[in-house]
Order: sequence, then structure tokens, then C-alpha cells
Amino acid sequence: MNKENLAQRTDRELGMGRDIPRRDFLNGAAMTIGAALLPPGLRSNETKSDEPQNHAGYNPPVSTGLRGSHTGSFEIAHSLRDGTFWKNAAGTEQLAEKYDLIIVGGGISGLAAAHFYRERAGRSAKILILENHDDFGGHAKRNEFHLGGKLQLLNGGTMLIDSPTPYSAEAAGLMKKLGIDAVALDKKCSDPGFYRSLGLGAGVFFDRETFGADRLVSGLAAGEEESPSDAATSSTLKEFLSKTPLSEAARRDIFRIEQGKVDYLPGLTSAEKKDRLSGVSYKEFLLKIAKVDPAVIAFYQTRTNGEWGVGIDAEPALDCWALGLPGFQGLQLEPGAAPHMSYSAAGYANGGSARFHFPDGNASVARLLVRSLIPPAVPGDSVEDVVTAPVHYDRLDADTSTIRIRLNSTVVRARNVEGTNAAPEVEITYASGTQVFSLRAGACVLACWNMTIPYLCPDLPEKQKEALHYLVKVPLVYASVGLRNWTSFQKLGVSNINVPGAYWNSVSLNWPVNIGDYHSPRSPEEPILLHMSRTPCKPGLPAREQHKAGRMELLVTPFELFERKIRDQLSRMLAAGGFDAARDIEAITVNRWPHGYGYEYNPLYDPEWPEGQAPHILGRKPFGRIAIANSDSGATAYTDVAMDQAYRAVYELTLPFNG
Repeated sequence: MNKENLAQRTDRELGMGRDIPRRDFLNGAAMTIGAALLPPGLRSNETKSDEPQNHAGYNPPVSTGLRGSHTGSFEIAHSLRDGTFWKNAAGTEQLAEKYDLIIVGGGISGLAAAHFYRERAGRSAKILILENHDDFGGHAKRNEFHLGGKLQLLNGGTMLIDSPTPYSAEAAGLMKKLGIDAVALDKKCSDPGFYRSLGLGAGVFFDRETFGADRLVSGLAAGEEESPSDAATSSTLKEFLSKTPLSEAARRDIFRIEQGKVDYLPGLTSAEKKDRLSGVSYKEFLLKIAKVDPAVIAFYQTRTNGEWGVGIDAEPALDCWALGLPGFQGLQLEPGAAPHMSYSAAGYANGGSARFHFPDGNASVARLLVRSLIPPAVPGDSVEDVVTAPVHYDRLDADTSTIRIRLNSTVVRARNVEGTNAAPEVEITYASGTQVFSLRAGACVLACWNMTIPYLCPDLPEKQKEALHYLVKVPLVYASVGLRNWTSFQKLGVSNINVPGAYWNSVSLNWPVNIGDYHSPRSPEEPILLHMSRTPCKPGLPAREQHKAGRMELLVTPFELFERKIRDQLSRMLAAGGFDAARDIEAITVNRWPHGYGYEYNPLYDPEWPEGQAPHILGRKPFGRIAIANSDSGATAYTDVAMDQAYRAVYELTLPFNG
């Protein structure tokens, strides 16, 4: 097939009509995943026996197709936002259940809140966790495949244990109680040199729409596509650049900023340079200070997408220095954070935490939390066996358990009320299918997306609601693609591919991790999972506006478009290695997160608020017996922050236990 025909592959050639798993049903059970799609009257009694999670074969991680914020998980919340929910809702059924604490949100923060509350209130404390998705874990979702008869896992959301700052005593203590020692696990279970031992490294795919030609250029050692800076890589970089479709001027300037040690801000002290760099985007730094050819920008544009959800047009140059992007080697900046840096950049400049990637990302952390809270639901007794342990979803909401997790349940109202004994209580109302239920508890932790809280709790002060609305989420998409084999990657000499201009920004073979009974593929002839990511940002707009525009894009993008983009891009990148999308793709799961990362303040666009007046601090103030958690309340998107915010929220509610 010549290049012209290659650019116009038909749906048939891409395998769009092939019968790969696109499951809307779980393990063949005739049961719709979305709570909003449940048939009327499904929850007509309080035995919970008809909850979807109690049906035989219920196992959301094996679902393929469109996941993440899946169909059925957000429609009720959107109708509440749009003011139509209560107009169309049927009557509310008052449940006789009574709890000490109700937690809204079954992500890491909500699960951690249950743990911390039980520690302070005692093991007899009755806790109910309500979750709008069909699985617990929040963004820490698990994609589970069975390829060639072998279990293979990939993260559908939160990727790994990692933070720009060391874990707090509370978060570190919780991880220790769960049995997680990231340093020891990484040393024992990770195999970072595996692909390199097979001669595979990093590549860059230049797409014709951005660079004028489709071309995959390999030959860099893993990671060198970001910052090859020593003399030993000079010839490698020159050879790499010579193969690209970039102009001679662009190649020259990329080599200069990657390898050179020019001081582009002479005459200034390190502190003065950092101050200057904090006020310009990395794009502006490259164009106006390093004075690169404009064609260079496209090569670096998406380097920050995975960290902050926007490209280099909307990220400060100083933050990009902390991330290790090139051009700063000759500035002789002193180590460490400086004023006007984002949370992540400041943290990474000072060090950061230990790192470890479970095969399913931090879904294993969520599983360990559930095992601690409801042992019968996740059998086993070690951090290593949790990866392959089955989850008994029908035991999550058992009447006999003091802690219960109720999935497919979207909270629509949270309010403070006076109890029958004059003690303050909260009333929580949630919807499941067409049914609306109400119940009471002694307290509530809203461990959900902060931007939804003003709709759930309209009695909040206006200033607090305004602050909560400010914390817009960062949209993103993670796709997990099951491949028949990975011989095309072997032939092309790549294990991960940076894609500066195309739809999917990065493509990489699954992490080589062996833990417990779980083992990663070792031979290119074996099936494997491929991770692809996309950040739907809109360069040129302020960061928060880019996030809003990206969210709207994701909400209207059907699975079929995601699938076609996957098949087309892989075909264009890997055809020279013998890849055939129609033959080689076995399964696809697209994890769509219109509300993805927690928002991290951007020094280019967000003001420096007075002490204690930042939106995340104003927004998380307790309101009667209602406290607020989630990583949003820490103005960032890390697992340890989600735990810290859970601890703070529980502490606010349990001050009486301190005496």
C-alpha cells in the first residue's frame, strides 16, 4: 500500500467492523452498567438484593468499550446541575437505615475517610459509602483483560504511587497499614530495564497533519526523547534529528537547547532568573528568550500534557525547568523550589516521593482499602495477592457489615437537619435508576468532585459555593488496547512513542511488573496491553478555559470515534513493523474522564490569594455536620493528597473524640 492509500484506510481495513469485545454487559449478565439506566422499580425494597452489584457475574473491570465516566454515571448529576432533576423525580423513599457517617464518593479519598473515621470512632461505627460509578476507586480504575487465556491488567485512571512531595505522616501511616512499601515493591517487582534488554527504546511519531509527513523515528534510549543532555548522547541525538521531517533550522535549534549550555538570561541572579521564568510560558521562553525557530514549538507542545493537562503554551517556563525540559542547562539555576511555582513543580524541584506502579495502577490501593474495611469482599492477606484477588461485589453492601459500599448511587442532596434527640444529623438523598432514597446519619463527608458540591448542598454560603466552582477538573483519556502480539514494536525498536501532534499524545507497551501470581508478557509473540493517552486541551486559551473546552469535547465523543482514532494512528505508526489493526487488535477499553485530574493552580493565570483565601481552602470549610474531602480540596491530583484531605475532613467531624 503506497503512502497516499495509507492515509485513507477504510473502516474495513482498520478493523472497525471486527467482532472484538465491546461489552456493555458484565460477564454476559443481562444487566446494564449505568445506574441511570436501571429499570424502574429495581430497588423496590430495602434488602438491596436487587442492586446491580449483587447480580451474579458483576465485575466492572472486565468491561471494555467506553469506561471511566461511563454511561449512567453522570446523567443524574448533570440533570441536577441543569435544574431538571427534581422536576422529573418521583417521590423520595425514606430508608430506615441509620449510620454514624455517610461518605459521598468511593474513590481513594472516600475509602480513606472511612478508614480514618473507624480509627477514631471505633470499629463498631456504622459507615455507608455512596458511589455514582459502577465500581469503587474513583479515578483509580482497573482495566482487566484475558488475552490468550492470561490475565493482563492496566490502569484505567490513576497510574502509580507518586507525589511531588514526601507522604505526610497520616498518608504514609495508612499506606503502611495497607502493607504498601513503595520502595521495596519497586525493587522487587518492577523491571525497568526489560524493554531495553530487548533493544527497544523510545521513538517519536511525526504526523503528516502537523509535520507534513507520517514518520516514526526510533533510536533513542528510553527517556532520551525528553532530555538527552550528556556528550555521550550527542551523536545519537544528531542521528535522530537527521531522520525527522523537521526543517534544518528546527533541527539545529532542538539540538542547541537539548545539548547546549547557553545562559539565555545573562546578568541575572538565580532568584531573578526564576522570577522571570515564572511569568512566561515555556513556549514564550523558547520563542522569545531562547529564540528558537517557530517550527520547534510543535515538537515540544504536548510535553506537559500528561502532567498538567495543557501544553507548553499554558505552563510557566519555571515549572518546565522543574519537570526537566531542555533549555535551562546554561542558566545555572540553584536547586530547589522558588516562589510562583505550581504544587507539582515546586515539589519535584525539592525531591518527591517514592514511586511504584501496580499492574492496575492505584486500583490496587483502592482494593487494599476495601479489603481493610470489608474483609469478605476482597479475600487474601498480602499486598501482593490483592492484584489477582477476586472482588465479591455482592458483599460490599451486606446488612451484616458495619461498613457498606453502595455503587450506582448518585447523591443529589446533602443537608444538615435536627435529629429526633435534638442532636444534629445529616440527611442524604441519592438516586439509583428512577428511584430516589433518603436516609440519615450523624455526619457526612463529601469526598466527591468539589465542583458538584454546590448542587448537592445548596444551603452552603455563596462565597463557599463560588470557591468550589473554581476548582474545574482536568479532562483526559486513557485507552487500554489489547494486542495479539507486539512483534511490530520489536521490529521497529520501540517500546514507547511520544506523539507531539496526533490525536493520542503517547503510546507505550504495558509496564513490566511481576507481583504475586501476576506476570507481565516476556516474549513479543505474546499478547500485551498497550497504553494510549490523550489530553483534549485547546492551545491558546487560558488553562481553565482549555479544561472546560476539553471536557465538552469528551462528553460528545462516541466510542466509535475513539476506536477509529486508535486504529488509524497505530496503523500509521506501526505499519512498517507489520502491524495490521484489523488483525492485531483484540480488545479496546477507552477510559474517558471529562472530570479527570484535580485542578492545580497555574502561576500564569491564577492569582496569589492571601493566606487562607485560596478557593480550595475556602471551599473545604466544614458546614455543620458536613465535611469536605477529595484531592480537589488540596488543589492537586495525587493519591497522598486525597488521603490527607480525608484525614482532615474526618478530624473536623470527630473533634469531640479528642476530649
